[in-house]
Amino acid sequence: MFESIRKHSKIVMIFLFLLIIPSFVLVGIDSNYFSEKSPVVARVDGDNIKQTDWDNAHRMETDRIRAQSPTVDPKLLDSPSARYATLERLVRDRVLAAAAKKMHLVTSDARLARSLQEIPAIAGLKRADGTLDAEAYRALVAGQGLTPAGFEANVRRDISINQVMGGVMGSAFGSDAQVKLALNALYERRDIQVARFNASDFASKVTPTDADLEAYYKAHPAQFQQLEQAAVEYVVLDLDSVRATISLSEDDLRTYYKENVARMTAKEERRASHILVNAAKDAPAADREKAKARAAELLAQVRKAPASFADVAKKSSDDKGSAVVGGDLNFFARGAMVKPFEDAAFALKKGEISDVVESDFGFHIIQLTDIKTPRQPSFEELRPSMEAELKQQQAQRKFAEVAESFTNGVYEQADSLQPVADKLKLKVQTATGVTRTPAPGAKGPLANAKFLEALFASDSVQNKRNTEAVEVGPSQMAAGRVTTYTPARTLPLDEVRARVRTLYVAEKSAELARKEGEAKLAAWKAAPASATGLSAATEVSREQPQNLPRPVIDAALRAPADALPGWTGVDLGTAGYMVVKVNRVVPRQAPDAQRAQQERQQYEQWLTTAEGLAYYELLKQRFKVQIKAPRPDAAAQVTAEN
Repeated sequence: MFESIRKHSKIVMIFLFLLIIPSFVLVGIDSNYFSEKSPVVARVDGDNIKQTDWDNAHRMETDRIRAQSPTVDPKLLDSPSARYATLERLVRDRVLAAAAKKMHLVTSDARLARSLQEIPAIAGLKRADGTLDAEAYRALVAGQGLTPAGFEANVRRDISINQVMGGVMGSAFGSDAQVKLALNALYERRDIQVARFNASDFASKVTPTDADLEAYYKAHPAQFQQLEQAAVEYVVLDLDSVRATISLSEDDLRTYYKENVARMTAKEERRASHILVNAAKDAPAADREKAKARAAELLAQVRKAPASFADVAKKSSDDKGSAVVGGDLNFFARGAMVKPFEDAAFALKKGEISDVVESDFGFHIIQLTDIKTPRQPSFEELRPSMEAELKQQQAQRKFAEVAESFTNGVYEQADSLQPVADKLKLKVQTATGVTRTPAPGAKGPLANAKFLEALFASDSVQNKRNTEAVEVGPSQMAAGRVTTYTPARTLPLDEVRARVRTLYVAEKSAELARKEGEAKLAAWKAAPASATGLSAATEVSREQPQNLPRPVIDAALRAPADALPGWTGVDLGTAGYMVVKVNRVVPRQAPDAQRAQQERQQYEQWLTTAEGLAYYELLKQRFKVQIKAPRPDAAAQVTAEN
């Protein structure tokens, strides 16, 4: 039945269209219709965070980071740890928003205005008269995909959220006694000696029999499990692959050059001098008329003797900054001056003097002293950049169309990826040893959990059908197909005998090293004078561990200091064992004033962070936070990064 439907998919789609659409017209579409099947990944205060919310938030975060740092490695942004960090931020935002709502924290218009003015990018949009360039402001927030109202709503929300934590973190402080006690313990030094009992030194004493290896193998079956694996083939559709199919004609490039050469050419700059007669825009009309008459007098004076313009500016201009240099404003491009001034300056010819120009600052007399016209680059000079820009633009416009063809192609010819690859000029790639979770160091679709989930779906595994087209990144889709599937199994002893022997010897060697170390520790505690094989005395601290393992440093610094010398032992696991003799506590030298101040500030930062985290954990309990998505394996992440 399903094969028949697949072969006649177009007829079936038309039938479903005619059947379903009228019902939507009659009853409407619930806003949650398309997302209701999305699994819940977290819950805050009874509200669900779904997989689609998580995906959208991570996509926005990825786009933001890429816009700020175009050279960042994409695989770092789509790693399991990066995705999980996005989920945690999403949960945190929901928790703080819920707390702000319960506390009735609101942001006034005045507080919002102050906050906006504190944003450097917005502060830089102020004109010379102190007003905000509204068009530039709209363009700035549009770059983030927002309207001014939406952007300001986000800022209001952020201010309210910050108030939730601000009250706790802003009130954290430490007394002198607390700071001294904590820092003295942190930077304490101790004089110690150590004796090492390395597991590798005992390996020669371990001679396992076949029975020993078989017993170890049976006792540790999880260590010899091979996860289910698959050999797969897959195709990736992205902007690069679409762009590679685009060919530009000479006419396309010539037209693009004509339409964009002005944008690609540096702006014309003009140099002018001016004489300003101050008159505030809100001054009484009589005062402004008086200022205008004064400007008219100065204009008549400089027009009679244009060469005297600089001298008149020095003596009479109210712009004291430029008056000292004869009114010279140096070179400026369009957009640098208030509009009336700019319009007048760019309408003059070199050497001409303008009429009296009125602006919010008063009345200007402008003399154009120079024009800097940049050379227009030739067509051939701009060809490489134009080709890249035009192909990128066309690829972005064409991607949606190609993506639809890709999606339909992998579904309609579900037993092979080759037809869609041939049609769209894509490369069929292969991989072996693919598992349900991203392998350390995996790249591209094989590092994407959604794609792997689709690959290991029952239809894909059992029937070797193509997966659906899965979005694996911004403007990036992939589809795959399992060619060979191997179920999870415990590897037979004969296949892993060498590994079993290595693990058995390592475990028994560590046991022998620990027993020897514990015996020596007991003997040396009873008769300290009999201790032999200890290293030379050395001073250690958390800042200067002297290449000793961290557990050894921690044990040495935690050992009771009321009866020294003291002894302690440290089990280093498969590395062996170490006996530590603590000879004395080395008093800490009092830091100089600057260092003491820095340490106090550092301590207060630690305390503030700790109190903030503790309060956030309390809020998580209060609002019944549940994160259902598993945290990525930290060990696997470290392996992947290395």
